[in-house]
Amino acid sequence: MLPNQESNQFHTRLLRISLAVEESRAYWEHLKIDISKDKLPVVAFEERWFGSKSMARVRSLLVEFSHRFAAYPSSLTVLRLWQPNDPITRQNICHWHLQLTDPIYRNFTSVFLEQRRQQENANIDRDIVARWVTQQLETEWSAATTLRMATGLIAACADAGLCSENVGKRQLKYPKITDEALAYWLYFLQHFSFTGTLLDNPYFKSVGLSDSLLEQRLRSLPGITFKRMSELYDFGWQYPDLKTWAIASLALQWEE
Repeated sequence: MLPNQESNQFHTRLLRISLAVEESRAYWEHLKIDISKDKLPVVAFEERWFGSKSMARVRSLLVEFSHRFAAYPSSLTVLRLWQPNDPITRQNICHWHLQLTDPIYRNFTSVFLEQRRQQENANIDRDIVARWVTQQLETEWSAATTLRMATGLIAACADAGLCSENVGKRQLKYPKITDEALAYWLYFLQHFSFTGTLLDNPYFKSVGLSDSLLEQRLRSLPGITFKRMSELYDFGWQYPDLKTWAIASLALQWEE
């Protein structure tokens, strides 16, 4: 995967690490630019970045976060310096970064769940999701592994606010999206190669931001101007990139 495009390489890391919103917050909070990659697990373990988690778990988290965040240095710096206090903002950002780096989660949340929402009973359960997982595979998995992946997808969706948190049948819903999270992701995508367009993509579609609702949010979003006439639309970017947006909008002191 190139640093400026979404991942389309199938993997199974979601079997080990879910959305991990609070662990992501801890990673942004503690990570320092002067910690070398080879020393990072020891430092994170000894300083208890993730509480009492084992060294093995710490290593797994750091490997996953290297894909979700560290692969995009500019956005990682924004998150380290910002450390968003609002839990909904953190939830939104973690959901989009997981979509970015996990194509099965991206397809599940933006395509399959949207199809389920069109049905009379908009819900999912582990068996329904397991059948969908089986359809996505090029090779056959054991039933146990398929169910684990189904469980992982549902857990990540619940943490992202896409479904209810109860056991069994999960009702589908959409999360709240904060202006700061939306602006962050728009500026992230501004110079990025991704599926779709800024008005029609898996990231916004998965959280219910499409058509008139998305356009309504864009027209009132600080840092961006949006105009549309028939099929033509125009984005006006107040800042040239994510870094400049963050410095101005979040009052960050940038590190070089």
